[in-house]
Amino acid sequence: KASKRDKKDPMELREDGIIPAVVYGPEIKTISIGVNYKEFEKLHNEAGESSLIDCIVEGEKDPITVLIQDLQIEPLKGRIIHVDFRQIKMGEEMNATVELEFVGESVAVKEQGGTLIQNYEEVNVKCLPSNLVSHINVDLSKLATFDEVIKIKDLVLPEGITVLDDPEGLVAKVAQPLTDEQFKAMETEGDKGVESVEVEGEKKEEGEEGAGVEGEKKDEKVENEKKEDKKEEKK
Repeated sequence: KASKRDKKDPMELREDGIIPAVVYGPEIKTISIGVNYKEFEKLHNEAGESSLIDCIVEGEKDPITVLIQDLQIEPLKGRIIHVDFRQIKMGEEMNATVELEFVGESVAVKEQGGTLIQNYEEVNVKCLPSNLVSHINVDLSKLATFDEVIKIKDLVLPEGITVLDDPEGLVAKVAQPLTDEQFKAMETEGDKGVESVEVEGEKKEEGEEGAGVEGEKKDEKVENEKKEDKKEEKK
């Protein structure tokens, strides 16, 4: 449920527990609205950004079918400060972003000590609104060895959904654990880096000491010249 937003300052609305928002789309004029913070937070946690929502706007005859198009987050406190709702036409294909949900367990990770690498958290899809899903499962049990990978083209898609991303895009794989030789090589490189820093520091200190000695000699020369000048003045 949403109320039409009056001319009240957005900061005051937020202080009253209301999130300023807009709803727009191909069949409606843009409407400035306000939604209850706690209610929207609960809705967002349940529906995410790839589930259709019925938005009941105060004064409008029928609910408006929308997606959460965009959220603005306050960086310091992490609170939602603005929401964009996009109207969806049910009979037309639409583009949306769908989250990937990684399920199952990789044998290469569990039994061989590999490290799971995930390159995608979500994918861009095209479908009719009625076919839209909240997430797409990625079965990690298919990664039984270090040679096996899961690409975009390997995803098992629900009926009516087409992924728009590169089919060859790498979704997940398992990297081999480092060998003892690789660990030793990394440690050696790290030691070399420390030694080089220490050597440079020593050279700098030596240079500074040399500069100090040179300065002392210069000061001694100036004092001697002053003494000679005084002797000449007495004469």
